[in-house]
Amino acid sequence: MDTIFTRGPSLNIRLAMALVMSVVLIIADHKFDAFQSSRVYMNSLMSPLQYFANLPSVLLDVSSQRLTSREDLVEENQRLTNQVLLMSERLQRFEVLQSENDKLRKLLQAPVKKPAKKMVAELMAVDNSPFSQQIVINKGALEDVYLSQSVLDDKGIVGQVMEVGSTNSRVVLITDVTHAIPVRSARNDIRFIASGTGSIDELTLEHVPHSVDIEEGDLLVSSGLGHVFPEGYPVAIVNRVVRDESRPFASVTARPLARLDRLKYLLLLGSDEGQQGEVLPVEGETND
Repeated sequence: MDTIFTRGPSLNIRLAMALVMSVVLIIADHKFDAFQSSRVYMNSLMSPLQYFANLPSVLLDVSSQRLTSREDLVEENQRLTNQVLLMSERLQRFEVLQSENDKLRKLLQAPVKKPAKKMVAELMAVDNSPFSQQIVINKGALEDVYLSQSVLDDKGIVGQVMEVGSTNSRVVLITDVTHAIPVRSARNDIRFIASGTGSIDELTLEHVPHSVDIEEGDLLVSSGLGHVFPEGYPVAIVNRVVRDESRPFASVTARPLARLDRLKYLLLLGSDEGQQGEVLPVEGETND
């Protein structure tokens, strides 16, 4: 007896076909970038949803600020006033030193460094994957954000832009396992490579010989090699040095200076050499 509704392929055949099509699409996208324009349009459509998802936290921040007591505001205002005075005094000394440095560079016919362009961004979301250290910020290609642009907070280097959308961007933190940054010791200018460990408060220095002069408490700053991060910005403090002669290299770890677990406002550093990168989508689900 014939059934009214004919049966299609079995579930196993459907699953195999879906897997084959998925692999083909992944290879086509990876090798030929076949879906780039589609991802850009989808990212532009999803941007309002990300801003809408971020709206409750914004409203909560505004409400908490309005409920702050007068005594707390007075105390915070006094603290910020003292901090501004200290920073102003330090800035005055730095301006004098910078002027002298520029004059010496001109005498030596060395190129004078131009000040970097700066832009303030705000944290929108944090990647919910336990195996990646990435965040989303509220600046994108419309504000001239570009790939590999340096991102800082008020303490030190946070990471670099890895994907640029029209109105937001994804930033990979320096502690991500896929990230590495060239650094040097502020005490003796020895250069190292600081790699992420996947832990929010730890970096590891790669291939450090036992004879290298490095100690706990040494400040590591960006070396400028690779032309990604500008030179001289704080990165981390060495907190452990283990020299085990049974191993080919010393085990050295450092603690990032940037407060990666409590980011709010970020600073994007630009340069005249920085080219606006190819507009890419900010993919993956995120949560605040």
